[in-house]
Amino acid sequence: MSEMPHIPPASSSGIADGWPGEGVIFPVTGIDLRVLPGPHPVIAQHGPDIAQNWEREHAANPALFNGEMVLQHRLTVRSGTIVGEGYLAPYAAFLWWRSAARPPVACHLAAVPVIETSDGAVIAVRMGAHTANPGKIYCAAGSIDASDLVEDARGLVCDVPGNMRREVLEETGLDIGEAVPGPFEALQMSGSATLFRRLRFAETSASILSRIARHVETADDDEIDGAVAIFDADPQAHNYQPFMRVILAHIFGRHR
Repeated sequence: MSEMPHIPPASSSGIADGWPGEGVIFPVTGIDLRVLPGPHPVIAQHGPDIAQNWEREHAANPALFNGEMVLQHRLTVRSGTIVGEGYLAPYAAFLWWRSAARPPVACHLAAVPVIETSDGAVIAVRMGAHTANPGKIYCAAGSIDASDLVEDARGLVCDVPGNMRREVLEETGLDIGEAVPGPFEALQMSGSATLFRRLRFAETSASILSRIARHVETADDDEIDGAVAIFDADPQAHNYQPFMRVILAHIFGRHR
């Protein structure tokens, strides 16, 4: 049996207490992702490095947009509830964090809707050449941003279902309100958390792919350059993001 990764105490930043081991999927019973006022601590600690890295990234890919997104500072799990403390931060801060071996001053949470079809496929998209993940294949999803925040008695909180619906609609033209949703599940890998749920459409994979292809042809941007239907957990079948391999193994069973 391999050792469990080190889990920082609750007082630290990053992926903190309550998470199971690397890549272990578990059921999520609640989501409480708070967005705090003020700048993210990563800005105060690494501002010049973030700026320099952005100059490099943007020079290499001028299509990148330095908009605001929610970058987490601390993520914990308490009795099945994911509890987060994050801040609105420029996309440049996330790109620096990702390139700097993911220091624990920050962590990232992706909300990923896993689209399933009536013939048993998982539908994923291939990211366009001008994006930060060119050629990578994963389920249509994107960063939580200011448009995905709602206010309650304690302040701003992330609307995860709203983010999922917006991102899928923007990227594929599909409305996940048409699908039957499953429960939320999650995993963590290398300082990033993936919160996902399976959404079953009544249509076949061929029908869903055709709908996405029509959307891509008429979309204003080229964030994605197509979609694929996945029927097994073969980790080498496509150029997957690492979390996708874990989710597909969970859905289809480990590839042999």
